[in-house]
Amino acid sequence: MALGPVQLLVIGFDRPDFRGDALGELERLREQDLVRVIDLLVVHKGADGRVERLHHSDLGAGDAAGSVVGALIGLDEAGDEQAPGGEELWSLDDAIPPDSAAAIALVEHRWAIGLRDAIRTAGGLPVADAWIHPADLVAAGLSDAG
Repeated sequence: MALGPVQLLVIGFDRPDFRGDALGELERLREQDLVRVIDLLVVHKGADGRVERLHHSDLGAGDAAGSVVGALIGLDEAGDEQAPGGEELWSLDDAIPPDSAAAIALVEHRWAIGLRDAIRTAGGLPVADAWIHPADLVAAGLSDAG
């Protein structure tokens, strides 16, 4: 399967019920074929410390739906954290405070396929990429602290 540029996003939510605005905007982008959700893992940690996980993917059942993010962050198919040779792992469950949630999304930027292909045709290669933190944009005078 040929893919456009792919990004892994990890987003924390201090309110466990974040579904309205965030998922609505993601759905709008999907409907316009600007992005495709290769895999999405939503993790909720209750006030009692109990962890629940939910997977979603735009990939078909025959593809790797629901397992890609887990494989990238070191979860086995049962959702248990695994590392080769018994290495110590960063713990997703420990990283999420009680009564909060996190979403880990693997997103294909479909809007960028033409740009990526044009860069390749011109002999260009990606050297680096990064998201700029909003606080850095404020510090550079490009944005208000809102």
